[in-house]
Amino acid sequence: MYDVIVVGGGPAGISAALVLGRCNRRVLLCDSGRYRNGHSQAVHGFLSRDGISPAELRRIGREQLAPYSVKILEAEVTSATRTDRGFRVQLGGGGGQAEARKLLLATGLIDALPEIPGLDELYGRSVFVCPYCDAWELRGQPLGVHGGGGAALALSLLTWSADVVLFTDGAGWPGPEDADKLTAAGIRVIDTHVTRLIGQGGVLERVELADGTSVRRRALFLKLAGQGQRSALAQQLELPVSDKQGVRTGDRECTSINGLYVAGDASRDLLFAVVAAAEGASAAFGINCELQAEEQEQMMLTRRQASQDPAVEHVAIAGHRPRVARVARSARWARAGGVRHAARGLSRG
Repeated sequence: MYDVIVVGGGPAGISAALVLGRCNRRVLLCDSGRYRNGHSQAVHGFLSRDGISPAELRRIGREQLAPYSVKILEAEVTSATRTDRGFRVQLGGGGGQAEARKLLLATGLIDALPEIPGLDELYGRSVFVCPYCDAWELRGQPLGVHGGGGAALALSLLTWSADVVLFTDGAGWPGPEDADKLTAAGIRVIDTHVTRLIGQGGVLERVELADGTSVRRRALFLKLAGQGQRSALAQQLELPVSDKQGVRTGDRECTSINGLYVAGDASRDLLFAVVAAAEGASAAFGINCELQAEEQEQMMLTRRQASQDPAVEHVAIAGHRPRVARVARSARWARAGGVRHAARGLSRG
């Protein structure tokens, strides 16, 4: 039985596994190999790793887990249930089951991308969802925003470029307040349906419209219609989910279910890789504190039980005090199932 099962091998999951490993915890890290930033060319805003590829960031993270008691399993967790001892997960691909005292979900989100011909070839290269992640490389160039309700995103892009066009793609014109802001900022709004994105080598060149015209743009940022949990585990465990499809968490990424934690994109709307890593570390701290509290409570219970043992009382009456401690320890270990490392966590194994 593991101390913790971490589901998800992105920045949140790897960060949590690292902190837990350094707490002498026995950890199983399950990685499905599917990531929200799988199309991205680089991670930005990550201290000491700005511009690194997502795959290389994960490789380094995994490499740094090697000294610790962390097992990495290339498998998807298909289901999770609560047990008397903690949690049990089912592994896909005939991988069987695994159990742990605590469970951390770091499974991330899926973006609901619009169905536009040409998008797949450009996504992650010149079509993006996050200006904080990708706009700096496009500063000063003609940019576009796609999607109804994209006024705020279009206005935010003025930080990086003065040439911004909002394509609402038939969703209707912005409301009066947003329209006034867009007009004042010099942002053109086009409500005609977008029929195709035209580009070469992953570089957007034009946005083609239903009326036969096209608008030259170097990059397009998407105002997403929505996002969903990549994994169904949160729903299986009956966790409340926010309007933005984030699982609601409390202090140290805990949830309403005892022993269950959620970190990373699955739990927040600030979807930065560095924030996901920080949440993973925060969750690991909370998990370890909870495990420590349980272990200390178990040690106190074992001590109280040992003090009531008739063998201990008999030795004490006989006046052989040096033997009292030995008998008490024997009773304590016997009640713990003969596990001599009780003080370090009764569930180790």
